[in-house]
Order: sequence, then C-alpha cells, then structure tokens
Amino acid sequence: MRIGVLGAGRMTEALVPGWVRAGHDVLIGGRTPAKAEDLAQRVGAKAGTLREAAEFGDVLLLAVLLAGLEETLVAAGGPEGALAGKTIIDCGNAVDFSDFSRIAFEGGTSMAEEVARLAPGAHVVKAFNQAESSVWRMRPPAFDGRPFAVPIAGDEEGKAVARTLITDLGAAPLDAGDLTQARHLEAMAIVVIRLLRSGYDPLSVFAFISPGRTDT
Repeated sequence: MRIGVLGAGRMTEALVPGWVRAGHDVLIGGRTPAKAEDLAQRVGAKAGTLREAAEFGDVLLLAVLLAGLEETLVAAGGPEGALAGKTIIDCGNAVDFSDFSRIAFEGGTSMAEEVARLAPGAHVVKAFNQAESSVWRMRPPAFDGRPFAVPIAGDEEGKAVARTLITDLGAAPLDAGDLTQARHLEAMAIVVIRLLRSGYDPLSVFAFISPGRTDT
C-alpha cells in the first residue's frame, strides 16, 4: 500500500517504521522540508511536500497538532477536493493543551470531523489517538502479553483500510462506530493523557482497552 504522511513529528517517527517493515511504500510530507527529509532517511521512507504526500498515498496519515490542521490540509489540497476518495487517518486530538481538561472546539465536535469538513469527499477515520508515540515504538505494541486495542471511528471504506495498517503493527482494531464517535475517542484521550502526565504507569492506563481482559 502507498501511504502518504502529512506531518513529520513524533507520531510519524513512531508509526512509519512498522509499516515500512510490513512492506508498505511511505512518503512523508512536512511543512519543513529539511525535517521531513531527515526523518524519512531515518525510517526508510521517501520525503516530499505535503501536496506530494497527498498525491502519492492511497491512504494518508494525518499527524499534526490541532493548531496546524487547517494549514496542512490547505497545502495538501483538501479544500480543492484533491483528497476526495482518499482515506485519511487522523491520529490527533482536539485537546485544549493549556490544562488537558476539555475538547478545544466549541460544541464538542472532534478534530476528525473538522478534517472531514476541510477535506470534502475523503474517507476520514479516527485512529491511533489513544496512545502517545512511545507506545507505537513498541514492537509490537502489547501490554501484559496482549495486543494493544486501537479504537477506530469512521465510514466503512476508511475503516477497512485502517484495520490493515493497525494489524500490520501487531495491534488489534476495535470498531467504535461512525465518525461522530471520534468525539468520544478524543474525550477519552484527554483522560488518558492527563493520567499519564500525572505519573500513572502506562500499563495501568492502557490495559483496560487491551483485548482479552476479563479482570477489569
């Protein structure tokens, strides 16, 4: 599969090596070309502009902070309809970073739904947002010997693509419903982030969404 990545930060660095090892062809696009090129060389991918990554990928990983969302999608061609028909996997969260206590959008909508607004016609999926980048550096991501469960929300066509990329990392997809459920997944992520920042052991935070547990 051809994967275009929009963003050259920590999540990209953590996720892409697993997909490269699984045989996928990856092109990383970033707002800072030198940063994208350096990262691509380290993880075995190609590098280019955001527009080139969008045109390259059968599926796109959107790995940017909320503050850079609109700028990134404009550069990738979203408002022009260039992303129509593509699956976009959004791994971010609409989090108020001042205190990690609430969703940043008024009215409780999600970052993933904002992606869908800015990229009309795309198959937007929320995934990978429940865990920080260190979890995705695990090979495979597992807790207590069980594969990490990855909740996904979106339309059926997009989720089918996301399931493949999740299982290729050794994790387990968990269907959470349509894209409106991204609101709940992002709200859950706020709780997870706050617990981790408070010093909780990652196992105690993540084990409750690992498949196969019977003791929670």
